[in-house]
Amino acid sequence: MARLTRRAALGLAMAGTLPAWAADATRWPVPRLTLMLAYPPGGISDRLGQDLAARLRRSLGLTVSAEHRPGAGGSLAMERLSQAPGDGSVLLLSAVTPLTLAPWLGPLRYDPVRDVAPLRALVDTHMLVVGSPSLRAQDWAGMIEQARTQAGGLRWATSGVASTGHLVLEQVRLDTRAPFVHVPYSGGGRQLQDALAGHFELLSTNLAADQLAWLEQGRLKALALGAPNRHPRLPELPTLSELGHPAANRWSTFGVFAPGTMSPVLRQRLHGLLAEALDDDWQAFVRSQHSEPASMGAERFAAWLAESSSRNRRLVNEPGFAQ
Repeated sequence: MARLTRRAALGLAMAGTLPAWAADATRWPVPRLTLMLAYPPGGISDRLGQDLAARLRRSLGLTVSAEHRPGAGGSLAMERLSQAPGDGSVLLLSAVTPLTLAPWLGPLRYDPVRDVAPLRALVDTHMLVVGSPSLRAQDWAGMIEQARTQAGGLRWATSGVASTGHLVLEQVRLDTRAPFVHVPYSGGGRQLQDALAGHFELLSTNLAADQLAWLEQGRLKALALGAPNRHPRLPELPTLSELGHPAANRWSTFGVFAPGTMSPVLRQRLHGLLAEALDDDWQAFVRSQHSEPASMGAERFAAWLAESSSRNRRLVNEPGFAQ
């Protein structure tokens, strides 16, 4: 009997050292959660982030706000995340390139492995290469020829240095040796408007409803698709692999990330909440945005990030890669 009493006392003492949420699984350790969005309003990440924030709000029963923190192709938001407390008050929705590409392009104020915890891959979004009204060419081969013959080459806009669109641009440059001038933006909203105005000839952009509408109206010219297969809404548009650029055939993967200081127990709980929130309704919503749900959990996601980072390092080290 005395032995049981000592065990009970020890259990009570240990329970006193645990956070409140560990003792009561229905509670969250903080009253408010901020879901940072790494890109400006108006793009696919904005729509995904707003929907995810609403789902977390319902799952957690607390205030969840989505806040835009754009800049440097998502690296500024990733830096903010690395400095945030690991108490469950801050998460980030971002493309993976601030972790897999940005580290190879220059010094960062965060360690992509130590300071950031990948929780779950969310979405794969196809990458479009389109021509603006300033592009004379009507197809991919004509675009490459125009780039080689036009004085100064063609201006190619992306959502920023170290973005997926930047990777596509640089790989095509290496494959063709055609001159392109990189025009980096801080996200997708403004660059689409500037494309419609003809401020540059080429644009890498995530496939979404707005882009499809402008293509159907003839305001933009579809040249190539970064995707595993052709898209059903654009059946005549070849992938970059089909055009002879398999290494450039890339698409954007978005995921949810936590500060690296977050405890494994809290990470596991978040992973479970995300798995519950990303249900059949979420998958239908993602597909309505012309994207595909991603199914990687934390461990598989982390391994995939490491593999992608190694591949990008090889590309950056290629002679002729322009940062």
